[in-house]
This record gives sequence, structure tokens and C-alpha cells, in this order.
Amino acid sequence: MTKSRSHKSHESHEKSSEMDAIEILMQDHRKVQKIFKEFEKSKDEMDDGDKAEMIRQGCMELKIHTQIEEEIFYPAARDAIDDEDLVDEAEVEHASAKQLIDELEHMEPGEDLYDARFTVLGEYVNHHIKEEEHSLFPEVKKAKLDLDELGRRMMQMKEKLQSEMGAEAGEHAAA
Repeated sequence: MTKSRSHKSHESHEKSSEMDAIEILMQDHRKVQKIFKEFEKSKDEMDDGDKAEMIRQGCMELKIHTQIEEEIFYPAARDAIDDEDLVDEAEVEHASAKQLIDELEHMEPGEDLYDARFTVLGEYVNHHIKEEEHSLFPEVKKAKLDLDELGRRMMQMKEKLQSEMGAEAGEHAAA
């Protein structure tokens, strides 16, 4: 019996499909931070097609992430924690990011302010990530929410949105 207890933390992370809500969100954070970092490092050497694809991918990841937060995670957090300001601020930050995403989706590489918009989006997102990970997530963890159940619901929605947005973006897996 002591053997199973010593491996408990390992067992809870064996399957990535069974991550809790905060682990899912943090994984998304690392993914978009990597895209922004790579863009800043390589934007001057990239051709327009590669740049457009990187920005499209970053925007799609953010749209999926913000939707699962707004529809599943934030309502649960709002009900569970005493500091509603944290969730209010996160939602306002999402609105700013969504505005930049919308502008980017209606632009082409080479247009004035195209690169600058994605850079500023990255700065907004990095600020938002820091706020969530240092303020909101610790409060949610203390609230004893069922983060595993939230995570299951979020993964279901995420997979559905990835499928829908992948099709919208014209990814031709079978065509």
C-alpha cells in the first residue's frame, strides 16, 4: 500500500488527457508564449507566408483558449473565489486581445503595423498569463474546485473548437 501512495503524484500526470483545468491552461500559456518568442526571434528572416501561418496559428490558439476560459473556467472561478476583480480583469484583458486578433485576421503580412500588432498582442498575453498564474490560479486552487472535472469539460470543448477552427482555417488534412 505504501508503494501506491509514493507513486500517486506520478499516476495523476501519466495521461495528458486527464490534466486538471489549471494544467490545461498553463500548457496553453506555454504554447502561445513559444509562438510569440519564436516570432520575435525570426520575424525579420521569415517570408510572408511563414509569418502569416505563425500568426494564424497563434491567433487560433488564443481564440480557443479564451473561449474555454470564458465559457467554463471563469464562471467556475467567479463562483468559487472571493475576489471577483481577478476574473473581471482577466475578461477585460481578453477583450483587448480579441480586438487585436480580429485586426490581425483582416490583415496581410507587409501591411503597416502587422508585425507590431502581433508583438503587442504577445505583450498583452504575457501580462495576462502572469496575472492568471500568480493571482487567479492560486486563489482557484485554494477554493477546492473540482479541477479534474473542469479539465475534462475544457478538453472536450477545446477538441471541438480545434476541429471547427482547423476546418475554418482551411486545413486540408483529407483534401
